[in-house]
Amino acid sequence: MDLPLNLLFTALLILAAAIDGAHADAMVTGTVFCDQCKDGQRSLFDYPLYGIKVTMACANSDGQITMWREETTNWFGNYAMRFDGAPDLTGCYAQISGSGQGSTGCRAAAGPAQSVRLMFRMFDMEMYAVDSLLSQPAQPMSFCPRSSTPVPTPGTPSRPPSFQLPPVPRLPPMPPLPPLPPAPPVPFLEASACSHEKWTAPEYKCYWKVVNPDMKVAAVFGLLAAQKYGTDMTLREGLEGRGDPYRTLLREAITSLLNSYNSLLFPYHTLGVIQHMSLALMGSQQNVLLTALRFKRANSGSGNLTCKFTACK
Repeated sequence: MDLPLNLLFTALLILAAAIDGAHADAMVTGTVFCDQCKDGQRSLFDYPLYGIKVTMACANSDGQITMWREETTNWFGNYAMRFDGAPDLTGCYAQISGSGQGSTGCRAAAGPAQSVRLMFRMFDMEMYAVDSLLSQPAQPMSFCPRSSTPVPTPGTPSRPPSFQLPPVPRLPPMPPLPPLPPAPPVPFLEASACSHEKWTAPEYKCYWKVVNPDMKVAAVFGLLAAQKYGTDMTLREGLEGRGDPYRTLLREAITSLLNSYNSLLFPYHTLGVIQHMSLALMGSQQNVLLTALRFKRANSGSGNLTCKFTACK
């Protein structure tokens, strides 16, 4: 089954948040990846695509389209489609229908459509999943593994039998190589934890690499954050929050997200930050405060890490 654990977890969060509703719903979730090696399957070299349009269609026994829906992937390549009334979607399929701003260089061809599979039913809710959809570049990337040289057909010698190679002359011993200078430190591999004050300081703005300060909180943290903080709040505005427990949670969550992008050794990985944030928003105010405190402790280094920022040039 080709379903990332983080996508299933996100789908469960959305499902749990909707259980209190008075009517039945169905949810379809999936992910779009760039198939850099054009091998038609998920591999180590593939990455999720943002802004890709995905179409889901359902047809009857006569081949006529009875239901149609289009959605766009988020920053993590995920998409989610919600249907009222919990219709039966077992005969439907999803496919890439258009390229977006995140697909530069990976939009020459789209992979095959994938069928929609029922994962489970609970409280009149239905959860469906789609195997990963693939978008491909015009040519495989240069770093992709290449097929080995074909082996000669048995019975056909690779050189005439009578041909013999001349003896290889013995080469003089090579002088020892000088010692290599120490490699410069790689910032991403250094253990670092920085507070929200550091991330809002102008002299450190060059460390905003994966996301930017004007990006919307809803686009980064998903549906639950959009319901709580609205769709217009930016990451920069979220970092200025204080006083209110939910604004404090958002400030420390954004700080942890930035630290997770900046340091591989930060206590939280990126998806972990988003998952803990979503769980806190679904819980009580006490849970909100505890999660904010844990994020703040990680952002302060927990007594073990320091901030490795240096002023941008």
